[in-house]
Amino acid sequence: MIKTFKKIIPLPIYRFLLKIYLYLRFVSDFCKFTKINDFRFSVSWKDRYPQLFDNIKETPFENHYTYHPAWASRIVSKITPKVHIDISSTLNFCTIVSAFVPVNFYDYRQANLNLSNLKTEYADLLNLPFADNSIESISCMHTIEHIGLGRYGDPIDPKGDLKAIDELKRVLAPGGSLIFVVPVGYPKIQYNAHRIYSYKMVINYFKELKLEEFSLIKESGDEGVIKNATEKMADNEHYGCGCFWFKK
Repeated sequence: MIKTFKKIIPLPIYRFLLKIYLYLRFVSDFCKFTKINDFRFSVSWKDRYPQLFDNIKETPFENHYTYHPAWASRIVSKITPKVHIDISSTLNFCTIVSAFVPVNFYDYRQANLNLSNLKTEYADLLNLPFADNSIESISCMHTIEHIGLGRYGDPIDPKGDLKAIDELKRVLAPGGSLIFVVPVGYPKIQYNAHRIYSYKMVINYFKELKLEEFSLIKESGDEGVIKNATEKMADNEHYGCGCFWFKK
């Protein structure tokens, strides 16, 4: 019945009616539950907290930010560095990896985390606080595409991403690993959210380094992490997730 309504009425009206239907079902379920409650917990209407949209067949997730930290964690486990440096990647990555490798996390907006094996400090990607050729293992994931667009309070600079890439290459030690993730597809800026890069652009920006692995997370996410993906696969995406492992 609900699917039939979706086909014959405008979408805004359908969503409104669906919300009413789900709330009425919530009220009905609440009444049923209170009748059979075993009284281990208090159940009161004033404490209600309706969650109307979780009764679905599959658990939803965001493809980029679920898969790319999982991919990167596996790379770090191969490298097994004494300390891993992370620059402004998702906090889920640095907090979990710090369980098995000491991690120093740096961000333009400092994150005040309190965990063993994890240090957090401020850093500007355009002026990293490290000596040349000094970092054994470093990651910068889903970050470079934002630099210079002003989204996070940083200065407007069309070449901000290139300057940040130069900093990553500067601090990477000979033989060291760089784990790098950016959106891939047809190159464009979706201002002021992010840039999207072609595969060839990224390879050219890091032409001094050796590509150890390229993996792709398609926008659909249907295939998970595609190891050893091709340039064509990356460039066919609208907003794919390109995962690059470089060595110096």
